[in-house]
Amino acid sequence: MLVEEFDFDLPNERIADRPVTPREAAKMLIVDGGLSDSTVGDLPDFLEEGDVLVFNDTKVIPARLRGMRRTAKIEVTLHKNVGLDTWHAFAKPAKKLKAGDVIEFADGFNAMVSQKLEGGEVVLAFNVAGAKLMENLVTYGEIPLPPYISSIRPVDEQDKEDYQTVFAREEGAVAAPTAGLHFTPELLARIAEKGVQTVATTLHVGAGTFLPVKADNTDDHKMHAEYGEITEEAAAKLNEIRQSGGRIISVGTTSLRLLESATNDEGVVQPFRGETDIFITPGYQFKAVDVLMTNFHLPKSTLFMLVSAFSGLSEMKDAYQHAIDNSYRFYSYGDSSLLFKKDPE
Repeated sequence: MLVEEFDFDLPNERIADRPVTPREAAKMLIVDGGLSDSTVGDLPDFLEEGDVLVFNDTKVIPARLRGMRRTAKIEVTLHKNVGLDTWHAFAKPAKKLKAGDVIEFADGFNAMVSQKLEGGEVVLAFNVAGAKLMENLVTYGEIPLPPYISSIRPVDEQDKEDYQTVFAREEGAVAAPTAGLHFTPELLARIAEKGVQTVATTLHVGAGTFLPVKADNTDDHKMHAEYGEITEEAAAKLNEIRQSGGRIISVGTTSLRLLESATNDEGVVQPFRGETDIFITPGYQFKAVDVLMTNFHLPKSTLFMLVSAFSGLSEMKDAYQHAIDNSYRFYSYGDSSLLFKKDPE
């Protein structure tokens, strides 16, 4: 399909630069053959006893570092861990770097550019590893807010709390699974009272999720890979719920991509541990997920393509126009939607 088909006009004033308080007060657009306005706090009303919510327990790390290569200022955003001391990263300005350069971030904390890749990507070998490297990231790094927020305002202390879900357990993401940002312990308690179970999966969201689609046709786009894990216990629980007639409700596109990567053609969720680069566009036959809770995404993005595959392209264009006309807040700190899978035509 042509990437242009997934374009729409979004006024800048619809981009949220802070979340609402409390989190579950965010709007939630229901897309189920029609459109209706609700709030995240009303989510239990759309769930049924026997359903399961699948969320992503990845934890965002302070993955943005600012340093110096001799006299040149360099900013790097880590996005993929490939060793105890080695990360793939996007560098700005990458043209000032070459293999062998050392970037100094602080006294006793630096990284050597071991390799230059395409698109501003570099491979960094740090002078510390493992837990010590994570300590230094916490000390000297900052939360890597998406470019559409960081271009509006600087990162501050509040973002350390706002850009983390209540599910966050497993360190490794450089972007939040934003659908999960709407949840609070109180909302989860009401969901449990409804007889709805929860299952944790892990997908470490990479900075590649924000990369624009540069191809003209979706067939020519190469999807970034991200590491994910579904335990044997989680897979067994999901299969048991599905067999008993319950619905699998994915909290976010990250959980959905992982679930679809781990599910076979018979609809059985398999344990999974590894990378996924699944790219979902209209025509894809969903094998695992029945309902998707997700925020509003960028024009011509792989995530807007995914939701269009799930609920229909024309339906999602109508939904997004409704959201724009009714002052919904877009992107990571914005409002939510609850999408019900459209039956194949």
